[in-house]
Amino acid sequence: MHSLHRPRTLHRRALILAALLAVPAVLTGCAGSASKGKEMHQEMVSQGAPYDNPPLQAYVNQVGQRLVANSGESGTFTFTVVDSPDINAFALPGGYIYINRGLLAYLDNEAELAAVLAHEIGHVTAGHHNRQQAASVANKVVAVTTYVVTGSGDLANASNMYGTELVSGYGREMELEADGFGAQYMYQSGYDPDSLLEVIGVLKDQEQFQRVKAKSGGKAVASYHGLYASHPRNDQRLKQVVQTASELDATSQKEDPSAPGEFQRQLEGLVWGESVPNERADNRYYHNKLAFTFEHPQDWTVNAGAKAIVASAPDGGTDLTITIRRRDQATPEAVLAGSVPGALSAGTALDQAGLKGYTAIAGSGASAKRVAVIDYNNLSYLFDGKAQDFATGDSALLAMIESFRPMHPAEQGASNGLYVHYIQVPQGATMASLAAGSRIPDAEAQLRLLNGLYPRGEPRTGDWIKVIR
Repeated sequence: MHSLHRPRTLHRRALILAALLAVPAVLTGCAGSASKGKEMHQEMVSQGAPYDNPPLQAYVNQVGQRLVANSGESGTFTFTVVDSPDINAFALPGGYIYINRGLLAYLDNEAELAAVLAHEIGHVTAGHHNRQQAASVANKVVAVTTYVVTGSGDLANASNMYGTELVSGYGREMELEADGFGAQYMYQSGYDPDSLLEVIGVLKDQEQFQRVKAKSGGKAVASYHGLYASHPRNDQRLKQVVQTASELDATSQKEDPSAPGEFQRQLEGLVWGESVPNERADNRYYHNKLAFTFEHPQDWTVNAGAKAIVASAPDGGTDLTITIRRRDQATPEAVLAGSVPGALSAGTALDQAGLKGYTAIAGSGASAKRVAVIDYNNLSYLFDGKAQDFATGDSALLAMIESFRPMHPAEQGASNGLYVHYIQVPQGATMASLAAGSRIPDAEAQLRLLNGLYPRGEPRTGDWIKVIR
């Protein structure tokens, strides 16, 4: 039996000290801005800043790398979704691009995601970090890491959308320069540069909402210093930048690469609001969206892509690939027999944590491999395990398959969390009726903000919209 992590809340005091003490040391020990960015990124990762959703991380990285490939840049870029509810995105020197999950929730499609990433890529390619003081970048990292590890707006109000200057824009001219580069990268990647304007609308709606909220509560209206802070809602100079990008050589524009519905599939189940603490073991992989987990050897790595999940040994000699297909009426044994060419041997039924499955060895000798099928909910999970030395590696492959199970509630954190879900608007529904009984504050206004209908828009019957549950 392997011990589980304690919830993040039990470690917060130590993590706060680590975050606040380590970042200044990073800054003073770095020679150049690129190495500075790398060490800051490593610090953020070590403090648990990335959002724990490998498929979503892979999707955002895929969009970002597509933009980089069409930017003419030869440098390496790293894209990370940060586990923060704040509505912002930022970049560090060396090609490290971050988007908070709080901003993702308010975007409508992949083109808007691309607009945010392209803008931040533009800051990097334009060298804007070299034209800023290192201290402001340090403050940004302190703010973000502290917010993520503490969940405290008081300790890290600098990372709040309506906090202080620590998460600030680059100034009007730098922002427009980044927009110019970003619009070109979008056009050359097949995305509509007009989506830059749509994202500004999303953020300006948030500003308007905060002004209304502050006024009704008798509070002073705070200033917003984050993404696109220097842009007015009806930004004529930005419109000119976008128009210029759209007038590039038509042969340079590719077809829109967005797969229909993929953005919505990736956002389904996104945590909304504060992070959801959970209990998880170091040597287990957790799939948040499909709610399954399996154990793997401590030094193995697990990579989740759009088509498969691959667990690999450090030397690359042994790996287990998991693919998913829609479940039919056939038994796991029949599905396995129909999926693997050739004869199966040493077949064994699986019954673990209430899940039915079947495993066997396919092939023989040097070509032998461990295969299995396990049914969970309406899906069948197919396992394909290979090893250079199968006789030695099979025990690890079989142990991983036999450890596959549903996630426990404590691992999901689902009992107290709030999540983004897509629903189809029923006949006669309004934002008021959809918000009735919601657990979130300002529910009606928030639903409009989430769906681009602020301040008074209403959905149409049959539309797919985001709700928080």
